[in-house]
Amino acid sequence: MPDSPRLPMLPEAELPPVLVTGGAGYIGSHAALALLDRGHKVVVVDDLSTGSRLLLPPGAVFVQGRAGDRELIANVVAREGVGAVMHFAASISVGDSVREPAAYYANNVTETLDLAAACAACGVKALVFSSTAAVYGERGEADTAPQMLPLREDDRLEPINPYGWSKLMGERIITDIVAASGGTLAAGILRYFNVSGADPAGRSGQNSHHPHHLIEIASHVATGLRGQFSVYGDDYPTPDGTGIRDYVHVSDIAEAHVLMLRAALAAPGTTRTFNLGYGRGHSVLEVLAALGRAAGFGIPYAIGPRREGDPAVLVADSAAAVAALGWEPRFADIDAIVGHALAWEKSRQVRNAAAA
Repeated sequence: MPDSPRLPMLPEAELPPVLVTGGAGYIGSHAALALLDRGHKVVVVDDLSTGSRLLLPPGAVFVQGRAGDRELIANVVAREGVGAVMHFAASISVGDSVREPAAYYANNVTETLDLAAACAACGVKALVFSSTAAVYGERGEADTAPQMLPLREDDRLEPINPYGWSKLMGERIITDIVAASGGTLAAGILRYFNVSGADPAGRSGQNSHHPHHLIEIASHVATGLRGQFSVYGDDYPTPDGTGIRDYVHVSDIAEAHVLMLRAALAAPGTTRTFNLGYGRGHSVLEVLAALGRAAGFGIPYAIGPRREGDPAVLVADSAAAVAALGWEPRFADIDAIVGHALAWEKSRQVRNAAAA
């Protein structure tokens, strides 16, 4: 995708009340905080199946329910004057999607279909969709040459697991519903790479029932919840032999959503897609070293075999988002990312212990 010119945006002061699905989850809660910090009205719809009341932003209107409940969404839109939606409610574990594909297609595809249809029917003006780098599939070692990376929005889309397919189907559904809306609905699709870190003010962070993210798991090791970290493979064609990923601070992701929402509201009938990443990666051992610096001691780890399907390098080209949205990441530093994540994990454990 060629670099996009700067897009027109709805003035900040004119942003309508925003419905955030999955706003009691990791990324959704940060997006809700970004909106609330600007003084905007936020309505969170979350069924709390994986979300947590711990992450519900104070000041947001909370409605417990499913994002795909058309009647519920219609009632909330009418009652709260909602003019735009950010959709984060989704199942996100690749492994679980392989074991339970029907559940993933039901939650990530059917719920997205029903939500997008409700948006179009209720006169919502813009829908921003939380997508993923998993839509690009896994790149093998032959694809890690410089000319193949970073990944751009027009690279091939070849998911290799139900999670990736479910998000790609969600993208297609939204694109088609926008096209059929007669210019009343617009959409923005944002494909994330490795979302990491936590709110710098300590208001939100990762709170998974079954952690699968490298930095969250390593933070559990740093705080004593786990004994050691497992490194899956040290024989990749990278400088230290471990896989390299583009780790993006969750607060920067949230800022991009606000910009994308304003751009969508200024361009009825359009659907635009952007990657969100920093364009450079860090290896597993580099991340563990950064976390060790934040913790003040080395993070114990053991080397294990590679996991099937893990690519050597996965890095985003986000030039289009930077140019079109004016996105200016503030936390593009691995030490800041792991420092915020570790601080959140410590405070989360204190709060959970107090509530027990």
